[in-house]
Amino acid sequence: MNTKKRIQLDGQRGTSSVEFALILPILMLLICGLIELSIALYDKAVLINASREGARAGIVLRNPKLTELQIKAIVLNYTENALISIGTATTPEVVVIQSSPAVFPNPLSVTVTYTYSGFGLGPLLSAFNVPITMSSTTTMANE
Repeated sequence: MNTKKRIQLDGQRGTSSVEFALILPILMLLICGLIELSIALYDKAVLINASREGARAGIVLRNPKLTELQIKAIVLNYTENALISIGTATTPEVVVIQSSPAVFPNPLSVTVTYTYSGFGLGPLLSAFNVPITMSSTTTMANE
């Protein structure tokens, strides 16, 4: 009986290594996908905050009001150190639409558009010429 049990154990040696080798690529794909999704969501939150900061700076009651270039500089300054880019960094595009005259209750709109390039999903989709473009628009009434 002892030899029969030893033969059965010898036949199962290495099965855990084979199972691990089969599961490892799937596990790594899930982990990398979660990291990629987290970075993309973080960058989206940065864009939302940057458009809000630009709109808020543009509507504040002051004389003279900020120009479109000054509002764009505020947004780009906010995104410069906050966006996470693993591949080649792209500069966000900022569009400011100021109503004329810039007084209460006329609106000011700030739109920030960014092409996301991650380490996995971004280059994969760029191979198909489908870039991931994120944008955020904030509209506020002038004070």
